Amino acid sequence: MKVTVIGSGEMGRGIALVFAQYGNDVRLEDSLPQAREKAKKYIDENLSKMVEKGIIKRGEDEEIRSRIKYYGTLEECVKDADLVVEAVPEIVELKQDIFANLDRLCRRDAILATNTSNIKISEISKKVGNKERVLGMHFFNPANRMKLVEIIKSEFTGDEYFEKAFKIGEQIGKTAVKVLKDSPGFIVNRINAPDMLFFCNVVDKGVERPEELDLYARGQGLPMGPYELMDFVGLDTVAHMLDYYAATVSEDYNKCRIFRDLVKEGKLGKKSGKGFYDWSSGKAAIPNVEPSEKVTIMDIFAIEINEAVKLIEERVALPEEIETAVKLGLNRPFGPISVARSMTNAELKKKLEQLSEFYGFKTFEPAESIKQGKLKDVISTKSFPSENQKKQVERTEPQKMGEEKKYSTLILERRENHVARILLNRPKHNFMNSDLISDLEGVIKEVWEDQEIRVVIITGSGDTFSAGAELSQFIPGMFDFVEYSRKGERIFKMLQEIPKVVIAELKGNALGGGFELPLSCDIRVSTPDAKMGLPEVTLGLIPAWSGSQRLAKLVGNSRAMYLILTGKKMTGQQAFDFGIVSELYPKETVDVDTIRFAESISLGDSPIAASLAKRLINRGADVSYDSGLEMESMAAGIIYGTDDMKEGITAMLQKRKPSYKGK
Repeated sequence: MKVTVIGSGEMGRGIALVFAQYGNDVRLEDSLPQAREKAKKYIDENLSKMVEKGIIKRGEDEEIRSRIKYYGTLEECVKDADLVVEAVPEIVELKQDIFANLDRLCRRDAILATNTSNIKISEISKKVGNKERVLGMHFFNPANRMKLVEIIKSEFTGDEYFEKAFKIGEQIGKTAVKVLKDSPGFIVNRINAPDMLFFCNVVDKGVERPEELDLYARGQGLPMGPYELMDFVGLDTVAHMLDYYAATVSEDYNKCRIFRDLVKEGKLGKKSGKGFYDWSSGKAAIPNVEPSEKVTIMDIFAIEINEAVKLIEERVALPEEIETAVKLGLNRPFGPISVARSMTNAELKKKLEQLSEFYGFKTFEPAESIKQGKLKDVISTKSFPSENQKKQVERTEPQKMGEEKKYSTLILERRENHVARILLNRPKHNFMNSDLISDLEGVIKEVWEDQEIRVVIITGSGDTFSAGAELSQFIPGMFDFVEYSRKGERIFKMLQEIPKVVIAELKGNALGGGFELPLSCDIRVSTPDAKMGLPEVTLGLIPAWSGSQRLAKLVGNSRAMYLILTGKKMTGQQAFDFGIVSELYPKETVDVDTIRFAESISLGDSPIAASLAKRLINRGADVSYDSGLEMESMAAGIIYGTDDMKEGITAMLQKRKPSYKGK
């Protein structure tokens, strides 16, 4: 693909590098010779570092360099481009003039993209005749390292161009998120905007000093505090953003002094050597003070959740896209949607009302859905009504055998011969979080009610079962974690209770929660080289989804003590030797072999007999021997009156395979 990047500043040169790194021919345009030379030096230094760190092989750096050509005029480098990405300063008139020229000079089918971080795409395309090919491709700094790119659709952007740009974003190694409606700031910067307003007024009102709040934020696990981050980005950039939001979103953004005062004094942050902090050493010199006690992380989360809800209400983006964008764009372990799931509507509404009253901003007032008590509904939105019917979650007809149904984190496959397969689907490690646990509850209930399904396989999509729980997930307090643990235990127990045979297929890693799930299944099969275990104690945790209880029952207290207290990982072969795993299959054929094994049970066992036998084994371990025998005799009596029992005996006498009906 032929790509032209307009503007060789910090963003433009990074964008050019990432496109070239993924095999594209790139033309980097800038009218200033010194800017082109600076870009060339930047790209050369980055490629050398990539070789040193082993990111690319020696020799590949020269190939990438050869794909980038430098130009001083627009006409030379855009006439046969497939994609043009504009990355000039955030000046509306400048961008409008560039796009007017691109519309005149480029091929009619070329995609014209802007890297604007805040300005509406429709505003930038004002002078363009063919507006349907204009869209946003918002990269994050540094563009060659940050994984996120926002693909933004204006009211004029054609679906074909939008989808093509989205695929291009994925093809250059980025996580692309869809911004479905043109809105100032799009996702990440729009959610960050009220944060900046808040942090500005925390200082303006004398609530806290920047260093106190920054040290508090770092203590909460954030890589940078808010003032340090704004210094790093540039206080002039922050001030310009606030000006734009004041004109397009709310007058509240004009009610901020400290950023504008520092810019007037020439204190722009890292780029000028001084902002809130001294950057002369290359890093922020943050005074050593006591962390903030007046401002809490929940103040910030409440403001961000509120803005995220507004974006969903305005149909700018779906919750899942918002969560991904904030995590990657702000380099955080979790986004506002995860935090919102752990809060009640009432406590969020109360917090926002307190903030709005104290600071006097309408921006902090609860969004309409929060006012109406519909927080959980809005953050569970899977599609907007205007989308194609095929993207809607709800089905009008029951799923049939041979079909695939996608949950947000799981895939349910209904296969032939009464077998279903549940795939954990959170590539690439299938980490388990609250969404996956909730989806698992839903899919178990769905399978439970389906009389056609007799055997269920649970495994991971790709090459691994699950590397465990997503430890970065936000859980607000101790009691919340207790309930999160109990929820996982309760849902895993459903696998023990479901009147069907459940087989766990282990491969790659099955660690922590990703091992506790298979321990809750009836039968486990594995590849010989799979790695499994419960490493929680070595991380300062304990197995909290029934692993401590189930493993001890499977292998005895002594061996369970050893495995849990050392956190030792077993191979599939060792687990087979311990009796945890019942069958070993080659890595290359494990999926096929497990399905065949499941079919041998689904076609060879009476589903009623299998269900009762499963119940006897599980319940028998919890009662006295005599009570177990009593349950066994009663179950045998129930079986004796079934059509399946008669079919089994008849088939044996006639020397044929039985055809069980589950009756």
